[in-house]
Amino acid sequence: MDLRLGFFRSLSLLQVFLILSLVEADNLYTRLLLTSNATTTGERHSEDYCAMYDICGMRSDGKVVNCPYGSPAVKPDDLLSSKIQSLCPTITGNVCCTEAQFDTLRTQVQQAIPFLVGCPSCLRNFLNLFCELTCSPNQSLFINVTSVDNVGVNLTVGGIDYFVTDAFGEGLYESCKEVKFGTMNSRALQFIGAGAQNFKEWFAFIGRKAAPHGLGSPYAITFRPNATGSSGMKPMNVSTYSCGDISLGCSCGDCPSSSVCSNSVSTITHKNDSCSVKVGTLMVKCVDLILAVLYIILICVFLGWALYHRIRETKLTYRTKSVSNVISDGVLYSHNREKDENLPMQIHMMQDVPQNRNGVQLSAVQGYMTNFYRKYGSYVARHPIMVLGSSLAIVLLLCLGLIQFKVETRPAKLWVGPGSKAAQEKQFFDSHLAPFYRIEQLILATVPDHVNSTSPRIVSEDNIRFLFEIQKKVDAIRANYSGLMVSLQDICMKPLDKDCATQSVLQYFKMDPKNFDDYGGVEHLNYCFEHYSSADQCMSAFKAPLDPSTVLGGFSGNDYSGASAFIVTYPVNNAINEEGDETRKSVAWEKTFIQLVKDELLPMVQSRNLTLAFSSESSVEEELKRESTADAITILVSYLVMFAYISLTLGDRLHPSSFYISSKVLLGLSGVILVMLSVLGSVGFFSVLGVKSTLIIMEVIPFLVLAVGVDNMCILVHAVKRQQLELPLEGRISNALVEVGSSITLASLSEVLAFAVGSFISMPAIRVFSMFAALAVLLDFLLQVTAFVALIVLDSLRAEDKRVDCFPCIKVHSLHADPDIGIGQGKPGLLARYMKEVHAPILSIWGVKIVVIAIFVGFALASIALSTRIEPGLEQEIVLPRDSYLQGYFNNVSEYLRIGPPLYFVVKNYNYSSESTHTNQLCSISRCNSDSLLNEIAKAALVPDTSYIAKPAASWLDDFLVWVSPEAFGCCRKFTNGSYCPPDDQPPCCAPGESSCVSVGTCKDCTTCFRHSDLHNDRPSTTQFREKLPWFLSSLPSADCAKGGHGAYTSSVELKGYNNGIIQASSFRTYHTPLNKQIDYVNSMRAAREFSSRVSDSLKIEIFPYSVFYMFFEQYLHIWKTALVNLAIAIGAVFIVCLVITSSLWSSSIILLVLAMIVVDLMGVMAILNIQLNALSVVNLVMSVGIAVEFCVHMTHSFTVASGDRDQRAKEALGTMGASVFSGITLTKLVGVIVLCFSRTEVFVIYYFRMYLSLVLLGFLHGLVFLPVVLSIFGPPSRCSIVEQGEDRSSTSS
Repeated sequence: MDLRLGFFRSLSLLQVFLILSLVEADNLYTRLLLTSNATTTGERHSEDYCAMYDICGMRSDGKVVNCPYGSPAVKPDDLLSSKIQSLCPTITGNVCCTEAQFDTLRTQVQQAIPFLVGCPSCLRNFLNLFCELTCSPNQSLFINVTSVDNVGVNLTVGGIDYFVTDAFGEGLYESCKEVKFGTMNSRALQFIGAGAQNFKEWFAFIGRKAAPHGLGSPYAITFRPNATGSSGMKPMNVSTYSCGDISLGCSCGDCPSSSVCSNSVSTITHKNDSCSVKVGTLMVKCVDLILAVLYIILICVFLGWALYHRIRETKLTYRTKSVSNVISDGVLYSHNREKDENLPMQIHMMQDVPQNRNGVQLSAVQGYMTNFYRKYGSYVARHPIMVLGSSLAIVLLLCLGLIQFKVETRPAKLWVGPGSKAAQEKQFFDSHLAPFYRIEQLILATVPDHVNSTSPRIVSEDNIRFLFEIQKKVDAIRANYSGLMVSLQDICMKPLDKDCATQSVLQYFKMDPKNFDDYGGVEHLNYCFEHYSSADQCMSAFKAPLDPSTVLGGFSGNDYSGASAFIVTYPVNNAINEEGDETRKSVAWEKTFIQLVKDELLPMVQSRNLTLAFSSESSVEEELKRESTADAITILVSYLVMFAYISLTLGDRLHPSSFYISSKVLLGLSGVILVMLSVLGSVGFFSVLGVKSTLIIMEVIPFLVLAVGVDNMCILVHAVKRQQLELPLEGRISNALVEVGSSITLASLSEVLAFAVGSFISMPAIRVFSMFAALAVLLDFLLQVTAFVALIVLDSLRAEDKRVDCFPCIKVHSLHADPDIGIGQGKPGLLARYMKEVHAPILSIWGVKIVVIAIFVGFALASIALSTRIEPGLEQEIVLPRDSYLQGYFNNVSEYLRIGPPLYFVVKNYNYSSESTHTNQLCSISRCNSDSLLNEIAKAALVPDTSYIAKPAASWLDDFLVWVSPEAFGCCRKFTNGSYCPPDDQPPCCAPGESSCVSVGTCKDCTTCFRHSDLHNDRPSTTQFREKLPWFLSSLPSADCAKGGHGAYTSSVELKGYNNGIIQASSFRTYHTPLNKQIDYVNSMRAAREFSSRVSDSLKIEIFPYSVFYMFFEQYLHIWKTALVNLAIAIGAVFIVCLVITSSLWSSSIILLVLAMIVVDLMGVMAILNIQLNALSVVNLVMSVGIAVEFCVHMTHSFTVASGDRDQRAKEALGTMGASVFSGITLTKLVGVIVLCFSRTEVFVIYYFRMYLSLVLLGFLHGLVFLPVVLSIFGPPSRCSIVEQGEDRSSTSS
């Protein structure tokens, strides 16, 4: 059901595109280091002395380099001193830096501040490292120039040793290691430290010397922990601040180890471990143990009762003096009945109305029904043409509604109810923020080596160039939509309104094949795999870092170069209106895209011994439409096989001389046509009312109605056959309807009500199925007792007149023709004889009864235990044709992708005013509440196995608060006239150069938006928030300010109506962990909702989680409740109908028990066969109630109206009704179901072949094995009067 699920795992970091030219993290620090300070005089190392002072040159790439000469520290003027104090409060008095050096330092650290300002202690430690390096008056004590370079005519620093204690390095790293960079849902160290895992790796990254125009420091910096004692040097050891320091406290998200955070109540979701008990060396589920104990108790009680009953029966028989007379009477009675073994007991008592009323004590309802059917049967026998014509006219009138027939194929309309919480949340998200984008995807992979269980690497020069060829063809696609040619550029998502946000390894070459050789080919790729977040040359064409895990697959750990697949994803703009032009343009392009892949790309790929999997947003829906016709032939063959069997089973035993008259092919065909008309009538009726049909209806309901209809047909025909030939046709039809009319009515009404109550279920697919099925079964019943009875009359007249079946115009005058051919009493069939002479006697043996009860009760209890293991869901692969290209795609998705779907936490009505506490309840930077939303998300991300949250959330609020803070002096700035001033590396502050932006002085007078005194507790006022938020959302991120919100947060905040202090909708983005199974999707949604509910209750803010797959998986959160409620209502409806019609609580309870056991056992078989619980299986379970009624009601009714003791009545019911039920349902369904195993679609094999076969076998075993045994032991008393039975036997004997 939402078969798009595989697509979403490829999306991680796609929406983050917007950090854009985020950093040059390599440049960032190394350039900070460049400002290393001024000249050292030889080897002098003492206090108040400099190792480097002033700037002596500039490299060809623009990096400035310090002078390698020592000099005494210099006292700065007051202005420079105040500037230094504002950035480096630990440095006082003399300094070792000029104003130019300090300005360079300030310019460089301004790039790092936005990453770290949310954690003041980390920022302070980080600034101290570079302040001491650049301006400390005691610089020579821990800086030693080790090499010099020539730049022009000057000597410059070529390399230095920087002595820093391990304590400082450890303190710096510990304070910064968990600091988050929200926009990218990752750690800040990923960008400013190349993902360093300890301070030594971080220092090594900072100190790396850059090649010309390369990344790194202008001179080499070697960090050393200790200096030799003779050198007079000692390591720099400025005090570090812990991230949990109260004065410079970080948020819980940036400092989980803080005492404030560790003491806060965790809101992490925990898995509910099922109860289990250790029995010996085995761990047994509590439910299994309870059911096992219950089974032992029940069997012991039953065996005790059976033993007591047998002993009592034996003693009673022993004490009876006239036992021989009783036996003689029994033999005589049996002998007399054998003469008319095909004449059921109730018929002897229904030769006339008074005898019927006195012989069988019917309920009031059954009495009325008996009288009705007696008169009605006579009427139909006299007027068959009129009855047939009028009934067909009504149904054909209903069929006219098929003119407005429509099929619903949209998953959202099938599985999501109108009151669905997920649907409402999706509507809110789409209308207030932005619809989730469409996904088109290619997965190019190497062919696995199955012998060595390995896959060759995909990263090679040939494969990269081949990928450029593929991209060229995709770019050249032009789809025709209403005469307009649509290209990828027309529909793709463009974060900065220029370049498509295509996720491809080619982005490391800016999507330009010319750059492949210029950048260094494969070596450049390997470099970018490690420095994708920090190297400017690795930035994508749409100015965002590109995580290799989103464009590569089949790798382990971080070994990206070992990947075996390229993953190319094309995000395409989506629209709220699914029928609008924008969506149709995308669909047109998608169809052309799929056709291109099939026609051109696949042959190209196969010629290179590679594999290609592909999909588009509309692929699933298109393949589902194809699936609806893929098995049409299989279904047709199934129905034809059932029809052939029906024709044979309705006919008499074959006689070579008269088979063409005694056969019932035309009657069988007519019966099947009536079944189809009932289905079409139901569909037509609801089509007129505007209710769309579904594929489930077209595939399931004909099968269901055919099962019910064929059973009724067999029962009616066999009932007529059992009548005495001496009676006129009118009498035979009348008596047959009297005999079976009540049970047919009872079964049909039970089924109709069982399905009708399902129309109150909220899930559209199940509700519509229940409505259509209820009306179809009702129409089928009405046609059976009208049109089919009339057809039986006409067929009898045909046979009596010796006319050929199928060709009634031809009359045969054969001397060998059997005068009694036609529908009438004759010798019992093989099946009836088996039931009466073999099946029934075996079941009457007490030992067999005990074994049957023990086995069926045991399997029922075992099925209860097994049903707890059924998982909700519907694997996307099985609903598609086996030859669908999506089969390979979904397999590749599971094999290669390492990313989970995006997850948004949406906040409604955020009050940003100064009077409200909402800001601190949501944010996760300094001064935010420890239990804020974003802090709680960060905590949940620490336990992804239970929370299914992979990363802390990207927070527009955190980034906005950092953006406006005075520390981020390169971000929120204003011109002297108060208008917005962008960072210095963006126009109009600079003019675009060949490789960088050249300052033109336009923004030299820009100042920060606020000073610390302008803010209250580092938070903007209501007015300040209102004025600066649009600035932030339109600000482009760049090296000078990576916190710009344009692109990254453009659709994260709704500005409509925000002027009143309330933001109606905003979202915080994170990601789910990789979800590989259906149960993972269900559990992740459940965990996210539980998390949101707890946080909402705690903060008193309305928050809900949203992911694009939630709407399709919400059904599985309540699928068990839906299934159990639907089944309970259906079974309860059957019980009520039985109770009303029979007025027998005893009989109704036995029917209820057997129905419940059939359903429970079917669920147990589902668990054994690994069939998941979803709408299809719920529909099948509800349908099983309808078919199971056929197995139970007829047998129970026949048992109730039979005479004799319980064993005799059970034999009588099996002999008369058992054969009809067995041939009408069991055999008919078996031959039809077996054909379905050849289906091309796995969903037919699993949910129709396996479930239907299980249902038929379970129904047969319960209806014709378990039920007769239960009736023979616990059955209700007979409704036949003993006196009347005796009289009847006497009259019969005579």
